[in-house]
Amino acid sequence: MTISRIGKLVVVGVGLIGGSFALALKRSGAAGTVVGVGRSRGNLDAAQRRGIVDRSFALDQSWTAELADADLVLLATPVGQMRSLFAAMAQHLGPRTVVTDAGSTKQDVIAVARECLGSALPRFVPGHPIAGTEHSGSVAAFDALFRDKHVVLTPLAETDPEALARVADCWTRCGAVVRKLDAARHDAIFAAVSHLPHVLAFALVAEVAARPDADECFAFAGSGFRDFTRLASGHSGMWRDVCLANRDALRRDLVSYRDELERVETLLAAADGDGLLRLFERARAIRDGWLERQSGGEEV
Repeated sequence: MTISRIGKLVVVGVGLIGGSFALALKRSGAAGTVVGVGRSRGNLDAAQRRGIVDRSFALDQSWTAELADADLVLLATPVGQMRSLFAAMAQHLGPRTVVTDAGSTKQDVIAVARECLGSALPRFVPGHPIAGTEHSGSVAAFDALFRDKHVVLTPLAETDPEALARVADCWTRCGAVVRKLDAARHDAIFAAVSHLPHVLAFALVAEVAARPDADECFAFAGSGFRDFTRLASGHSGMWRDVCLANRDALRRDLVSYRDELERVETLLAAADGDGLLRLFERARAIRDGWLERQSGGEEV
């Protein structure tokens, strides 16, 4: 289903995700005017120079005046900022303005939307693009970021079908594969496959850095350490908010991971080479199968 062109798009948070969304829609001809909103004047100016946005406002300016005639608003900020944004926007949204977000957690965002949006709630479509790099800011944005990547939408029971269709169409025009999930299921899945890996990367860097021989360890660290810890170069404030918002599911997964590490420690203590080999071979086979399904275009 193809929806009419987005005449005016407002992006709050013109970083990697928000900037790439705007670029993809502009270059596909799906969006006309793009208004950027954010905290950093320097980042907004860079976005304007790159043609990502046509005009921009800092959060302490009168940006909410841009909402009344907006067709779509994307909130691409850390999830910890959603409450204040919803509260600021609620009384200024036009009667047909659709709102979506790009937060990595969904139940918490939906909860504050219910508190703040009032009659505009049916036009809110929660979303989460499964794409990114370790870089941030509008300078990192590029129009192909979402190509062949999943975007998960978690509509509410009261979500307007036309609003859902508009948001889904925008992501499709960005090249993404759109999926729908229940918000609780979304948060459980991404605690395991996204939030936990980020925590482990941050924790490993912190653990090595705390060693008395840290300088020597880092001097000899190679591609394995670099690849494992790549996620620790992500936006630390954003990941703090994500971890706190999804802390119950994340804590459960940390317990499971700790149990797995204890099994490895037991095998090492027993010098159980056969047990280690079975564990490693099973993990390799599972990962190789997952990669093969992904490369074959199978949705997972």
